[in-house]
Amino acid sequence: MYLKGLYPEKKLLDSSIGQVVVADLRMRIISKDLINGSTLSENKLSKEYNVSRSPIRDALKVLEKEGLVQLRRMGAKVVGITEKDIDEIYDVRLIIESFVFNHLLEADINDELIKELNKILEMMKVAFKYKDADEFAFKDVQFHETIIHAINHRYISVLWSNIKPIVECFILLDMRHRMEENYEDFHRVIHNHALLIQCIQQKDKKMMDEAFYKNFKDVKKNSDGLWDDPESLKKASEYRG
Repeated sequence: MYLKGLYPEKKLLDSSIGQVVVADLRMRIISKDLINGSTLSENKLSKEYNVSRSPIRDALKVLEKEGLVQLRRMGAKVVGITEKDIDEIYDVRLIIESFVFNHLLEADINDELIKELNKILEMMKVAFKYKDADEFAFKDVQFHETIIHAINHRYISVLWSNIKPIVECFILLDMRHRMEENYEDFHRVIHNHALLIQCIQQKDKKMMDEAFYKNFKDVKKNSDGLWDDPESLKKASEYRG
């Protein structure tokens, strides 16, 4: 199977053909390798990926549910992602994670959760040390997902699973860009994650506001124009650490 390679292939080794196609197409759309408004033909994609039309058709259905394409006869139209969409998705993240953190501040301290978060944070530090932007991004997602699942709220987990694939692409592109253009900012990111762990341990609402809301507020500001600069976005999408 031919892949464009914008999404890390090492993360797709145990995936089905359909999952591989979805991941590759999603990253191509979000990185604007596939331009908004363009038409995707099932037949052409089938030949491009060297697979039957069935996984292509299934992939396009998934992408339609995510709002990235509109299905057409024998294909789809690329809807893509705008900066407004990015803002709105981060709004949803903020709603989900602020809800989760407020619940954690009221719950009994979970030593296993703290242990797991510290473990993930150490892996983030290693990825930073070796300038592995992709691994850092995946550990960042894992960190937040671990917190989200910690409150055992079924429908919050459903909401998160619905936006996770797109959020993951955002973070991959952002961390790749940051690694090249603003390497020192990773110190801030790591510090904020350490503060999040500390505020859970100490049940400190003020500390949570400092780390949590500032982290979300600074996400786009510290992306250094990634989303409105086609060249930067292309460079980030083609990044090989």
